[in-house]
This record gives sequence, structure tokens and C-alpha cells, in this order.
Amino acid sequence: MEVDGLRLEARAWLAAHANEAPRDYGAICPPELVDAARAWQRRLAEAGWAGLHWPVEDGGRGLTIEHTAAWIEECATVGVPAVLNMVGLVLAGGSILRFGTTEQRQRHLRPTLWGEQVWCQLFSEPGAGSDLASLSTRAQQDGDRFIVNGQKVWCSGGRVSDWGILMARTDPDAPCHQGISFFLLDMRTAGIEVRPLRQMTGDAEFDEVFLTDVAVPTTNLVGPLHGGWGVGMAVLTNERGHIGASVISLERRLAGMAGEAAAIDGAGGAVERDRMTALLARGRAAIALGRRQGPEASVAGSLMKLAITDLFYDVAMQRADLAGAQSLLDGPEVEGVLSAPAGRIAGGTSQIQRTIIGERLLGLPREPPPAG
Repeated sequence: MEVDGLRLEARAWLAAHANEAPRDYGAICPPELVDAARAWQRRLAEAGWAGLHWPVEDGGRGLTIEHTAAWIEECATVGVPAVLNMVGLVLAGGSILRFGTTEQRQRHLRPTLWGEQVWCQLFSEPGAGSDLASLSTRAQQDGDRFIVNGQKVWCSGGRVSDWGILMARTDPDAPCHQGISFFLLDMRTAGIEVRPLRQMTGDAEFDEVFLTDVAVPTTNLVGPLHGGWGVGMAVLTNERGHIGASVISLERRLAGMAGEAAAIDGAGGAVERDRMTALLARGRAAIALGRRQGPEASVAGSLMKLAITDLFYDVAMQRADLAGAQSLLDGPEVEGVLSAPAGRIAGGTSQIQRTIIGERLLGLPREPPPAG
């Protein structure tokens, strides 16, 4: 099937079924919407819209990543989730497809496509966020299992997940990037404690996860022992690759901003109109950049991620300025101010994105390691 043909088919199906979907929550499903998202994912699988580029033997349709990108863009246009959550269908699914054993593929891929397995990501730690290679969670081999001890943080949906993808240190004496392994973790295993993290917005979208003598079978190792860094980096590159939907969402927000700019009147509004125009220009540049990216993930996605998160931060601050101090007592402006800084942290901080851009795209010298 040609991509354009699938796009038209998707458009017609969504027109008939979009009312069955939960609200468009983006890449991460909020805990309170998991049941609705599971039902929506089952509906997508029944209709053949789940795992378009996955092999047929794994439950997909054997198409291409371009077909998947077209589906995601059509969902973004209508305003419905394209998948239950990115962690399961992109990160966990992608790692198992690329590095998993036959047994792992059979056990996890179809259930994930059908919404029977919800996944979370167990990478970041209190002392290892952007510097993920410094993680200290240990996985010590004990016969046919690993015993895991440590703490993870910023785990989206941990409390409602069935499985997690876990990075843990298996060789403490190896250089930091070479002593890490990648595991599939059953979240119902004894020794796992999940605690919601309250944000300054008042919500608790994330969790911290404590692992105490958690037994993980050796059959849950993905990729080579001590080779989990390569698995994890391949996964995170995929995380930054779904650009088309971001472009559509950005276009929608820019249209709203243009209306707000046009509504600013009076002589004193000239400065504010100029600021809004500058933000709109940055947004149009980000859209052009996203369209050049294409459906394949690459480190060039760091450019898009940096551009969008910095833009949305500045937009939130500008809207608060326009609305005035009274608006910050309650309402959408205060929600924007409180939530905007998180965009500069989630999915790789803005500082990390600049390092990636400098070293991998511009060819600048590598950042020197810290002294000592």
C-alpha cells in the first residue's frame, strides 16, 4: 500500500471513530486515562492501525516507518492519541523488535499492540538524569536471575504499568558506559515500591520507584550483558523521532497565537505585538525544521526538541505578561507558567540537546569530563 493511500484510509477511519478515543494526551498517558487508553489501543489493533511498520509475525502490518508517520500525523490532525503510550509502543516495543530474543518478542509484542501490557521507563535516577551513564542502580547476577537494588525517578505512569524497561549497572568496575545492561521488568515483582511525585502544578503525573532485592530472570535481559547503553541510546533516539505530530500540534498553537497577537491593540501594545511576532517567526522556523526531519529518527531531532521546548516556555511567559498579575492566581496562564519549565527537562534537558547538536551535528570537540 502506498503511503498516500494509507493516509486517506486513516482519515476516513478516524472520521468515523475519533469519538471513541480519549482526549489527545500526547506521548504519555495520564494515570487516570489508562483504562480508556487501553480500550482505544484495542480498538486500533482490531482495525489494523497498531504497529503498522512492525513485522506481520509480531502482530503488525509489515509496512514502513513512513506509513506509521502518516498515521501519527492524521491522528494529530484529528486530535486523538495515535498509541496508548510512547514508552510501550515506541521505546519498549522498539527495543524488543531490534534487540529482543524470539521468546521476548512472542511474550510482549502482541500484548503491547493490543493494550494488554502498559509500559513505563526506568532510566533516570536522583543522581543520574541528564548524565544517565552515572546511574547507580545495581543488578548483580545470581545464577539464572539478577538481583536489582536502587531507585528510579520521573517514571511516567509507573503506578499503572504492567512492565518497565530498566537500565541498571551490571559491572561496577567497567567504564560507566560499558557496565550497564537493559532489562524488561515485571512491575508486579516483589520488592518494587512506587510512590507518586507531586509536581508544582498540583498534579502527580510521575512516580519514583524503589527497587529492593528485586529478582529479574536472566531471560529478561535485552541485548548483550553490559551492552545496555547501546540499547538505551537506540531507544532514546526513537523517542525524539516522532516529529510530524509535533509539527501539527505546533501549527495549531501558532494559529491561536496569531489570533492573540491580532487582538492586541493600543499604542502600548506595539511592544507586545512585536514580541508575539518574534515568537510566531520562531514557530514557523521550527515547523520548517520539523518537515525537513522526515519520519526517521536521528540526532537532528535534538534541534526540533530544543526549538519547541524553548519556544513553548517563552510563549507561556508572554501569555502571563499579557494577562497580568491577577491571572496568575488561577487559570490557564498560571498552569502554563508552572508546567512550561518541565519541557526543558523531560526527554533530555536543553543543555544535553545543545551538547548533542554541538558534538554530533556541528562536529565540535567533545565536552571535557569533570575534573577528578
